[in-house]
Amino acid sequence: MFDWDLVRTTASVHILTQLATERGMRTSECLAGAGLAAEAVIDSNAEVTARQEVAVVRNLLARFGNEPGLGVEAGSRYHISVYGPWGLALLASRTLRDAVDIALRHIELAFAFGQLSFEESAGEGFLRFDDGEVPEDVRAFLTERVMTGIQMIGRELFSMGVPLRRLSFRHPAPADTARYREAFGIEPAFGAARNEIVFDGAYLDVPLPRANEWARSACEQMCRDLLTRRHARTGVAGLVRDLLVRNPGEIPDQAAVAAELFVSPRTLSRRLNEEGTSFRALLDEVRQALSEELLDHTPMTTEQVAARLGYAEAASFIRAFRRWQGCPPQEYRARGQRARIPELV
Repeated sequence: MFDWDLVRTTASVHILTQLATERGMRTSECLAGAGLAAEAVIDSNAEVTARQEVAVVRNLLARFGNEPGLGVEAGSRYHISVYGPWGLALLASRTLRDAVDIALRHIELAFAFGQLSFEESAGEGFLRFDDGEVPEDVRAFLTERVMTGIQMIGRELFSMGVPLRRLSFRHPAPADTARYREAFGIEPAFGAARNEIVFDGAYLDVPLPRANEWARSACEQMCRDLLTRRHARTGVAGLVRDLLVRNPGEIPDQAAVAAELFVSPRTLSRRLNEEGTSFRALLDEVRQALSEELLDHTPMTTEQVAARLGYAEAASFIRAFRRWQGCPPQEYRARGQRARIPELV
């Protein structure tokens, strides 16, 4: 479930206001109704929610929504430096496969509105964007922005970029596809079943030119720390999270948490749903954060960590950890230990 209240930097809104001013729209008009001051757009410490950014997108589209490929034009401006630690972690990755793994684990830092997934099959790599949770009136624009942003990242990871074999969008074809051909190098298919980028899987294991294990590890830790701070929730979700971490040795179930808050489990579910989350999502979030802390800073075995987090068996924990990190706990710990050993040059 996409968290519409998760904060992000204003770098993305800055790009949107630049697009607007280039077309004769004042910044104040572009920000109308978003609850943002013009000064915040250029403040590197300012933050906005996804909801606020969508309000800015709607203002832009109200004036220029008929411009073919406007989302592609926006996405072409999302250079890897815009993404902060997330972008730097990708740049320092060993291979494209490593970069994809890191990107998906910390995708909430990437200005995406929806879910990105990756699959490898029959010698091809498939990057897919699920826009099902994106409001229909901004869906095409935000999908084009994400897909073009992926293409821009590929160009910066590889000096020549990663040639695409196929590209498809779910929304209908625009009147003019020149921008799409220029950005992607091929003619996209429109009205397709999914939003999908397909490329030769051989590129996944080609070493990246700026690979640096220490820098990658440090930037990835910054990504984890940043997401932890941004996930510090308020409202009912914040209360639930506080109860879940209060005693990591005895993580309560939903009924126990509901009792602590003097509501029924059903009411708790409804209130969390109103805040765009669920008890399972919060429990998953807490378990992931605690598992990383325990593996990084204690000698506890996988079985001991699983028990501490409330799993009935280690196998269930290992499956969950693979989903979070893309590797089993033992490999995660080994990577962290290697990254802490300085290289001798």
